[in-house]
Amino acid sequence: MARSSALTSTPHIVVVETEPAIQCGRYPAKRTLGDVLHLRAVILKGGYESLRAEVRYQRPGARKWSAVPMRYVYQDDAYFGEIPLDTVGLWRYAVAAWTDVFGSWRTEIDRKHAAGRDISSELFEGVHLLRDWARHAPGKVAEGIEAYADAIETASQERAAEFALEPRLVELMTRADPRTDIVVDDPPLELRVDRERARFGAWYELFPRSQSPEPGQHGTLRDVERLLPRLRQMGFDVIYLPPIHPIGHTNRKGKNNRLVPEPDDVGSPWAIGNEDGGHDAIEPRLGTIDDFDHLVAAAAQHGMEIALDFAIQCSPDHPYVREHPEWFRKRPDGTIKYAENPPKKYEDIVAVDLWCDDYPALWEELKRVVLHWVNHGVRIFRVDNPHTKPLAFWQWLIAEIQKDYPDVILLSEAFTRPNLLHELARIGFTQSYTYFTWRNTRRDLEEYLEELAHGPGVDYLRPNFFANTPDILHEYLQHGGRPAFMIRLTLAATMSPSYGIYSGFELCENIPLRAGSEEYLDSEKYQVLQRDWDAPGNINEYVTLVNRARRENPALQHLDNITFHDADNPNIIAYSKSTPDGENRILVVVNLDPFSPEEATVHLDGHALGISTASTYNLTDLLTGQQFTWHGLANYVRLDPAREPAHLFLVEAT
Repeated sequence: MARSSALTSTPHIVVVETEPAIQCGRYPAKRTLGDVLHLRAVILKGGYESLRAEVRYQRPGARKWSAVPMRYVYQDDAYFGEIPLDTVGLWRYAVAAWTDVFGSWRTEIDRKHAAGRDISSELFEGVHLLRDWARHAPGKVAEGIEAYADAIETASQERAAEFALEPRLVELMTRADPRTDIVVDDPPLELRVDRERARFGAWYELFPRSQSPEPGQHGTLRDVERLLPRLRQMGFDVIYLPPIHPIGHTNRKGKNNRLVPEPDDVGSPWAIGNEDGGHDAIEPRLGTIDDFDHLVAAAAQHGMEIALDFAIQCSPDHPYVREHPEWFRKRPDGTIKYAENPPKKYEDIVAVDLWCDDYPALWEELKRVVLHWVNHGVRIFRVDNPHTKPLAFWQWLIAEIQKDYPDVILLSEAFTRPNLLHELARIGFTQSYTYFTWRNTRRDLEEYLEELAHGPGVDYLRPNFFANTPDILHEYLQHGGRPAFMIRLTLAATMSPSYGIYSGFELCENIPLRAGSEEYLDSEKYQVLQRDWDAPGNINEYVTLVNRARRENPALQHLDNITFHDADNPNIIAYSKSTPDGENRILVVVNLDPFSPEEATVHLDGHALGISTASTYNLTDLLTGQQFTWHGLANYVRLDPAREPAHLFLVEAT
């Protein structure tokens, strides 16, 4: 009777689950250069034999696979392994498992001999096993195994048991193991390893047209260069520019988003394109492509990068409208439809149809645009409203770009529903805007950070906490004055490794367009807005101190190490971050009330900070230089927002 192929091919071992694996391996997990990928696998086989496992991995661009052993942890009933990540790009990894025949035999010998039982039968089986494996082993290994087989066969039970347990025999048998029932996870899982800036960095957003030193004059890219020393001294790593392309004339917006502009109104930079070009051109009043290249080089000399806005939207004057009308969404009467993101409507923008009949050509053109700027030195893009575009497009585009330029970082500006925000991160966006702006109470902040740092998105969603944007002036900032800006900066910069501010935050600009609106009055989106960077009430020095603390303390450069501590006042929030070795420990205590002094007893989680009820330790406030000595796990704080709304403590042993 013929045997069923299903029976003969049934595996003895099952790899039940491997972590990290995003949606069962549908998408890559994410890490950054220098990290160690910690893997966990549940591997099962019926019976009493033990198993061995390894994780196999392939570096980006490599043909060969490497392997590291996994260890079984009885308490977790799972296997664990680590891969040091030393190359940027797309890695692949898979768990392999097989029966540990020799190890199972050794365990049996050890237990029975320790119990005083006769092990002659087991020794006979072992000798047979050793000689069988030696026949297939390379010369020196085979000779060593045969020597052990002879020794075990002729020795007393006591001495034979000692031979069986010698580490040298384990080494030889490991090299000879035929792994006859090996099972390998298939298909392999993927891992995207990004450069450090994907995880850690301070962003500063500015409009180049507002940077002229001459009042009322349109700024240039060369004018931006004048600001670089100041911004670097303040501790910023990324200078993000809204669109720098030619701006459309048709339905150009006036100041404060008025539908009828004045003759000298400059319009919104997001209404891209006119007779001077489109997405691969520069607004002539800003300068030339040579000026842009010079700015990129100047930023690099200061240790900073230029990030560009990538907005897939066009003014009615964009060359695409004339040359490729088939790429736009049309009404039944054939006219092109204006763009909307309800409740917002953009009369100066027409809607690109990324699923038009000619979408492959449109997608390729947009890829060309991104690569154009990559070839001019841009490696960071902030992507405007990606949630209003097809997910399939982003997944394709990001993979295409990072295939040749794995160091490119893309920030998703998607203030949308959680499922869509998470899916954009899964399909490839390096970083994500979040709901941080609208999390202002202690409970909201703690719940949200626990979700980001320890929830299901920790393996693929990297938050970037922008404290404000040209579109978002939260009411907390509108009403809380200078203390509110210091509070929100502290939270953004110490909770998230990546954070950003929009130009004017350091001047505490807080006047809304109208009551109940998050839009700025005299918004820079529609006009040139020049500033006095040393205006009274600025928090320049505070920003500098916070960014310096971030740079000098590795604990603040990670997200998943955050621990919240209890305070007996709901207006006081306390949290800490520590490096794995405990050498760098930071404790942050913030008064969330921008109007009144608040006090509390902070009850510390001793395990998180490596202290006990009997500990005495020193605290240095990195914002003020003040020093304190605390004892035990409960200590008193008082924070006056009019003076110092937060403590940023470096914790050190006495």
